[in-house]
Amino acid sequence: MTCKVAVRPLPERTDASQDLYAYAYTITITNSGDTAAQLVARHWLITDHHGQVQEVRGLGLVGHQPLLDPGERFEYTSWAQIATPIGTMHGSYFCITHDAHWFEVPVPEFVLADPAALH
Repeated sequence: MTCKVAVRPLPERTDASQDLYAYAYTITITNSGDTAAQLVARHWLITDHHGQVQEVRGLGLVGHQPLLDPGERFEYTSWAQIATPIGTMHGSYFCITHDAHWFEVPVPEFVLADPAALH
């Protein structure tokens, strides 16, 4: 499995006066292996610029547990809210093959920030 991430700010859920900054992230997961696999659960670590960490664990991805054949992909969008304008996020997906082999797919760290604010 491989993952691609795109982040965008969510101004409608951001309130800087309350130290609340929201970001949507769209993740595309592609089964780059040679056997079908189901994405069963997720684990995220969301860190703001002050080092405060939110840990998120749960079944499925936005209510889905997609079964992906080799070459198939699944895309979903979710969001996170942090207390600073910039933060990071990383985690993993827990998957199982059709013959009951569990494996973990790491999602490398990505930045939660408004690209316009970084320049």
